Amino acid sequence: MRQLILPLMLAGILAATPAVADWSLDPARSHLAFVTIKAKDKAEVNTFDEIQGTIDDQGRASVTLMLDSVDTLVPIRNERMRQFLFETTDYKEAVLEAKLDPEVVTGMEVGVIERITAEGRLHLHGQTQSMTLTMQAVKLDPGTVMVASLQPLVVDASKFGLSEGVEKLREVAGLDSISEAVPVTFVMTFVSRSAAD
Repeated sequence: MRQLILPLMLAGILAATPAVADWSLDPARSHLAFVTIKAKDKAEVNTFDEIQGTIDDQGRASVTLMLDSVDTLVPIRNERMRQFLFETTDYKEAVLEAKLDPEVVTGMEVGVIERITAEGRLHLHGQTQSMTLTMQAVKLDPGTVMVASLQPLVVDASKFGLSEGVEKLREVAGLDSISEAVPVTFVMTFVSRSAAD
């Protein structure tokens, strides 16, 4: 089985309420993946089907992963992750926050790729940890910005109180080991409210 993440997730930017957000995440053009490693060297790629996000005019952004939407491509694994790892009855979502210079978004020229480093926070399973996000951003058109990880976020399951869940997954699956270090990568596309309207 596997252990986990994140999630979310994702993306590299900070909390804003939808009412004041200037940019909204386009789920159809966004993707977050995390890799679980079991039995020492067997890697499996997992995703979340439901992602939400915003960036406000102060450069604060948030990306929310709905943990019930975890997708491992195997239904029984999905259920075990929800039940034993994420405990989604009590913890519905993971939220990644960060703070950008708003000019990085609004001042970018179409087609120009910018390298961005931002300090962020991941809220997961009732715990919060700080992390550094290394990303690149490109303005696809005046109303669309794509942000992608340049380096994987490595989420330590033990720092989010997930070690017991990882162990339970290992036992249920009859594995020798599951790594508690989980690499996370993402591509997030944001559309300006004005463009969407």
